[in-house]
Amino acid sequence: MQDDKFIVRAYGFGELAQLYFPNITKKSASTQLRRWIESDKFLRKELTQAGYKFCQRLLTPRQVEILILIIGKPNN
Repeated sequence: MQDDKFIVRAYGFGELAQLYFPNITKKSASTQLRRWIESDKFLRKELTQAGYKFCQRLLTPRQVEILILIIGKPNN
């Protein structure tokens, strides 16, 4: 049996986006995740305080934790 536990670590933006949107291309998944971030003022504020910038390609473990706390774990 496979362990389905999501591991909090640094993720490439596109890599994490594809975990949230596994049925679309990496580029489309990244666009959709950015839309989620930009449309949620609280999420954007928390990520910004953790050092997130709009064109960032690598998310830190802290930024990944914030995403999980606010929008939940991806279905990987």
